Amino acid sequence: MPYHSLQKSLLLLLTLTGFSVFAQQDLKLHYKQPAVEWTEALPIGNGTLGAMVFGRVDSELIQLNEATLWSGGPVKKNVNPDAFQNLALIREALSKEDFEKAYKLTKNMQGPYSESFMPLGDLILKQDFNGLKPDSYNRSLDIQTGLALTNFSVGGVNYKREIFASAPAQCIVIKLSADQSKKLSISLDAASLLKNEKTIQNQSLVLKGKAPSHSDPNYIDYNKEPIVYEDATGCRGMRFELIIKPIVKDGEITSEGNKLVIKNASEILLFVSAATSFNGFNKCPDSEGKDEHKLAEAPIKKVTSKNYDSLLKEHIADFQNFFKRVSFKLNEKESDKSNIPTDLRLEKYAKGEKDSGLEALFFQYGRYLLISSSRTHNAPANLQGIWNNKLRAPWSSNYTTNINLQMNYWPVESASLSELFFPLDEFIKNVSVTGAETAKSYYHANGWVLHHNSDIWAMTNPVGDFGKGDPMWANWYMGANWLSRHLWEHYEYTGDVAYLKKVYPIIKGAAEFSLDWLQKDKNGYLVTMPSTSPENKYFYDGKKQGTVTTASTMDIGIIKDLFENTAEASKILHTDSDFREKVNKAANELLPFQIGSKGQLLEWYKEFEEEDPHHRHTSHLYALHPANLISPLKTPELANAAKKTLELRGDDGTGWSLAWKVNMWARLLDGNHAYQLFKNQLRLTKDNNTEYSGHGGCYPNLFDAHPPFQIDGNFAGTAGVIEMLMQSQNKEIHLLPALPDAWKDGEIKGLSAKGNFTVDIEWKDGKMTQSKIVSNLGGKCQIRSEKPFRVQKLNIESKKSSIGYVAEFETKKGTSYVVQSL
Repeated sequence: MPYHSLQKSLLLLLTLTGFSVFAQQDLKLHYKQPAVEWTEALPIGNGTLGAMVFGRVDSELIQLNEATLWSGGPVKKNVNPDAFQNLALIREALSKEDFEKAYKLTKNMQGPYSESFMPLGDLILKQDFNGLKPDSYNRSLDIQTGLALTNFSVGGVNYKREIFASAPAQCIVIKLSADQSKKLSISLDAASLLKNEKTIQNQSLVLKGKAPSHSDPNYIDYNKEPIVYEDATGCRGMRFELIIKPIVKDGEITSEGNKLVIKNASEILLFVSAATSFNGFNKCPDSEGKDEHKLAEAPIKKVTSKNYDSLLKEHIADFQNFFKRVSFKLNEKESDKSNIPTDLRLEKYAKGEKDSGLEALFFQYGRYLLISSSRTHNAPANLQGIWNNKLRAPWSSNYTTNINLQMNYWPVESASLSELFFPLDEFIKNVSVTGAETAKSYYHANGWVLHHNSDIWAMTNPVGDFGKGDPMWANWYMGANWLSRHLWEHYEYTGDVAYLKKVYPIIKGAAEFSLDWLQKDKNGYLVTMPSTSPENKYFYDGKKQGTVTTASTMDIGIIKDLFENTAEASKILHTDSDFREKVNKAANELLPFQIGSKGQLLEWYKEFEEEDPHHRHTSHLYALHPANLISPLKTPELANAAKKTLELRGDDGTGWSLAWKVNMWARLLDGNHAYQLFKNQLRLTKDNNTEYSGHGGCYPNLFDAHPPFQIDGNFAGTAGVIEMLMQSQNKEIHLLPALPDAWKDGEIKGLSAKGNFTVDIEWKDGKMTQSKIVSNLGGKCQIRSEKPFRVQKLNIESKKSSIGYVAEFETKKGTSYVVQSL
């Protein structure tokens, strides 16, 4: 079923079953001063257009992005023709444990770096108050509506600026108003870091430009020209166009050079539209590009005939169609701190003050950001969602596939935003095409492969600039396998067999590559070689540092997970029985997980000393999360080893690393430890060299701080809260599996569970009181809870198990089942 059809059916079902769309608590970010740093500005987005609103009084800055505006063009085939000749030599060196030789040879198998996500430009709005300063000021972002407000008073006049990014209108809408007539006099300008030309056309400000044909990553400093616009050997860069159209009540519009000047207006509407010539991952955006002018102009023509109230109403209805599916309330008896400015709330929280409302806000903020950044074909949310103000963004703001891209989409199913998966779904299909070429040319293998980095052009080769990069991150081979888990999970949550049939060849293709990639070791086990554990090092022969090795635990976990999911998919589809037997056989021959001398799960095939024992990546625990090969229920000994590994790694880390650990501790059913890591995610971080600089946490605008900003921590933090409150691996719904003591009372409504169930949970004094399970598909349902419970209507009582209590029953499509504790 198509994504939007699925959503409409779900909403209809909720209405028919009396399952309401829930009223939300106050969910606003607000401040008493304008933003100084970019990480203090407020993000809005419609999935394609993004804006960062600074809220400045006399010189407002609204920084703009467009999701498809990237440097570069389609990837070339066979970018390193000599790569394959190194593979056998690497494997021979590894079999002799000559890690230094293997490392050097692996560098010979690299290709070019990925391309970069580009900033679109700035809208600069100047309003002259003749030196007067504001008497009052407030700026806010309501994440229930996606509406950003700036309110201030100057000289006895109250001014308001409202801004939202509308998906129905496909443009950004800005309303400027005052409580006295004819008090609005402004100038409008636009600027871009990219090559551009600016003109005034039909009382609109138009900025046309070009993206570079290549941009080096921000961490590369050895090229004289890191930004290249003219590439004589290949496709020239992408075109783009930005249009800013004012509609004025009273007053007059004139132009001064390439600026628009509006004087003595009573109300001003600004419509901001932008488009690029991007025409797909495999088409040159210059010679084969779309008409960016027509694409940018079309929304402007439509919105100028509508009034502001109808545009706002359409936007809110569209936005809340997603947002209001899930509500979350915590400790409502606790004093409400929502009236305190968000930056001050974070400071107080950092000093130990309880603020359950802030924690709930951070959870919902992740959902807000996903709604705002994942609605564009072939362009999933990148390292910064859709928000970037730098020509050379951190790590190119690309798709980093050894954790970060996947992390962006951890909450898309469980947080009831399933339709927003489609950009990643399309991207996976794109990289499966280019990845088949890379598998063939680099490794003479079947199927498809994806390495550490990708971009909007679906690049799949190992990066590193042909030997200049470190293989510990550049040469990593498991991206296709990990992304295939997302295709499988989309089926698990929706139960859509037609969808599974469509994506099965992609999942199978990743398994085909893995079968060709695996080698037999001297003990008869199937292993990967070469192999790395992103982005970590080990010591060998004393204090020699190594990165390239055999059979990292992450590799084994990812491949075992892929093989199990592939076999299960073929079984459901009643197809490919021979291939199913092949992957099942291979899964049983994989090198087993191993436990080390400290009781920890080993990261490599043997017990090396770690160069960085507190490394931010916990890659070897992939089997615990996001997979479920290790769990306290199924594999208690391995679960204890995973717990020991996390203890040895420690509770510090970058923002996204903290978020991953939240999810892992929740999978280990330790809610208090998960909560401690979640609190660390909310450590205030600033870009202004104060005592709040330099550690992982979040910025004043709640953006995740690596540092710098990476949006994956926001998304994974949201997913981690859900893992604490509801899990649905092991073909069951586990209610409150890792509830922390700090969340004594609460309710969460509208979560999605595998098997296409919608779940509400209420608890008091740390114990579940009542839950409701809505079966959207029908079929078997198994529920697990810490305390005994009864399924009302069916009058089924739970039975004690090794962990908590369990009840299993058949459900009917469209029926709700109330679960009450005994």
